[in-house]
Amino acid sequence: MPGADGYSNAPSALGFYSSTSQPIMITTGKTPITASTLTAILSLSLVVNLPGLAVTPMLGTLQQVFPHATQIETQLLTVLPNLLIIPFVLLSGKLSLSHHKIATIAVALVVFMASAVAYLFAKSMLALIIFSCTLGCGAGLLIPFSTGLLADTFVGKYRMHEMGVQSGLSNLTLVVATYAVGWLSAGSWHLPFTVYLVAIVPIVLLPWLKRIPKEDLDNPCPQPFDVDSWALMTHNLDEDEQKRSDEAKHMAQRAMTHDGDTTIDQPADLGAPAGKKKVAEKVVNGFYINRILGLIGVYFFITFATISISYYCPFLIEKKGWSSSLAGTVNSLYFVGIFVTGFTLIWLVKGFKSWTFVMGGILMTGGLALISFIHQPWSLCVGSLFCGVGYGMCQPMIYDKASRAVVSTSKATLALAFVLASNYLSIVCTPFIIDFLRSIFNGAHITGFAFWVCFILSCAYLVLTLVQRHGFAFNVDKSYYS
Repeated sequence: MPGADGYSNAPSALGFYSSTSQPIMITTGKTPITASTLTAILSLSLVVNLPGLAVTPMLGTLQQVFPHATQIETQLLTVLPNLLIIPFVLLSGKLSLSHHKIATIAVALVVFMASAVAYLFAKSMLALIIFSCTLGCGAGLLIPFSTGLLADTFVGKYRMHEMGVQSGLSNLTLVVATYAVGWLSAGSWHLPFTVYLVAIVPIVLLPWLKRIPKEDLDNPCPQPFDVDSWALMTHNLDEDEQKRSDEAKHMAQRAMTHDGDTTIDQPADLGAPAGKKKVAEKVVNGFYINRILGLIGVYFFITFATISISYYCPFLIEKKGWSSSLAGTVNSLYFVGIFVTGFTLIWLVKGFKSWTFVMGGILMTGGLALISFIHQPWSLCVGSLFCGVGYGMCQPMIYDKASRAVVSTSKATLALAFVLASNYLSIVCTPFIIDFLRSIFNGAHITGFAFWVCFILSCAYLVLTLVQRHGFAFNVDKSYYS
């Protein structure tokens, strides 16, 4: 039945509700937004994973087009965008504290689109490298907002669901782009770069971002946790959990009154066993420092452990003498696992509840075991898919937790920027870390050495998820699945 505002007050499982005379509205846990506004926010996810990775399948073609280019120059096309993304992600997080979020997004999209068009007219490897750099700069400015706007407009289980959709959509785009690059490579060598022109979609939808409620979009001043939002996140807790929830809210509001560094007593996380002692948490400039550092560490590791599939499966396949097309299949299955999990995350969390991160760790460890112990095409495919699903279960929840690692809602996007930077830092550092460990342990002659390293470290990570299951980084409280 429609409410007083003319909208139906019975949202569906996905949070949609409407009436015959009004646009479809999306339940956010805060001020509802239109479906077109949500579409505009999610459209930003179409470009965030493309720099560097999308054109990986055509690197061999470019070496034929530019025979005098060194292998290092060719690799810079994938390394430099991810390297430049890091400082621009941090810059974007800082800019998110201003009133000019939409303007920053517009600039980022224009830079990205201009780089995409410039690729089509490039005539040298140097030009391609330069345009790859500008593409990375544009993507870096945009990436925090692709998740930050969801953190601004959604809360509780609604935010977790949309974070999953965002993760799934961004990785689906990467899968499609990778296949498109392989197909377009049969024509002119310029054609594969047209995948970057997908930026036209969020550019067209940019005006709808202005319809985000102003109190959510422009929030430069620290604000305490909203009472209604807190109630939504904790409405299904038992008496002991509710007491700890109220204490957490009180402590968060208390931290808002402190400038600079301070240490406050925080109650145990909402998913922890009743009676768990309070812990002291240091607040630095509005951040729960242990929480944000924990998330950065977790995200860095799971990216390191699983991105090895993209880096090292081609070498393993070449050494075994299998078809080079298998490398593309294995890599695609990894991203397929991430995007499928992103779209189904809300149901997976309801099933695994507080064991969600543990199950993610089991899948990643199991996938790496298949790749490390059984060197067969099927084991590479299944192992890659397992790693993608495990990673996909953790990634959106890390994004959501980043927005809960601050005492000021205005700094949610900045917190996401720090966490996202760790992802790209991991992508850049992984080859150097593996090469360093190979030199120490004389692993040059060990088949699949990179996967053995990742498997052993993943076993340690799995133990950590079990031991710290009720800690902030791995905790999944009832607000996620109630």
